[in-house]
Amino acid sequence: MGRFKHRCQGYNILKQDFRGVIFDIDGVLEFQGKVYPGAVELLDSLRKNGVLIRILSNSTLKSRRSCTEKLNKKGFNIYEKEVITASFATAQYLEKLKPKSCWVMLKREGLEEFKGFNHDSENPEYIVLGDYRENFNFKNMNKAVKLLLGGSKLIVMITEVVDNSMGQVEITVGAYGKMLENAANIEAVYIGKPNRYIFETVLETMNIEKNEILMVGDKIGTDILGAHNTGLKAALIKTGEFQKADLEGEVHPDFIFDSIRDIEKLFCFL
Repeated sequence: MGRFKHRCQGYNILKQDFRGVIFDIDGVLEFQGKVYPGAVELLDSLRKNGVLIRILSNSTLKSRRSCTEKLNKKGFNIYEKEVITASFATAQYLEKLKPKSCWVMLKREGLEEFKGFNHDSENPEYIVLGDYRENFNFKNMNKAVKLLLGGSKLIVMITEVVDNSMGQVEITVGAYGKMLENAANIEAVYIGKPNRYIFETVLETMNIEKNEILMVGDKIGTDILGAHNTGLKAALIKTGEFQKADLEGEVHPDFIFDSIRDIEKLFCFL
């Protein structure tokens, strides 16, 4: 701490000594495919001044590679090593378990993160649940229940039960995970925000103290809660899926801003 303190004298009391910032994507850097004004410039300025940047997404459909490519096509300057998706964090967790086999219920590029595992949908040691899209059907869900009753273990990539990021409400991964838990009377392991594991995965890549890191998100229940559960300060941006009612709960952000550009108020050099 104290890295920028001598440069902050006389500045707004908001000025902090953060050496790293973790950004959510949907609702913070962009929303429904459109980049928020000032987002690209903010990240470039932070990087120029030596602040570590990390991108943390609850997306299961994206791999680190595809997530990085999509952001850079929109004007960002992001490196793959700076990106953590729920699919990547889940693969990291699974790797530590050294599973004999797994059935990864997932679509699109997120599957890239699991290419090093032994895949077996008939007798897996672990069922790994991501966004299976149209394959969340009776046949596959019933099969999963039978496997769980037979001894397979369940890992669910995210806790969220609905998603609004595409403009309409969609039932998502956590809802199917809860259904399988209830049907098989078992407990799953959940990886993505607000769970500690995905945040700890990010912290392992930063190598700086927790009190020097800020989480920036638009969701109290995932971004802010997850940050606080991990010992990080958190800034809430009132964009994306933010609703005024979010502020009436028990979880309170350390900072609240109207837009992503307001994050610069926390830094002396911006």
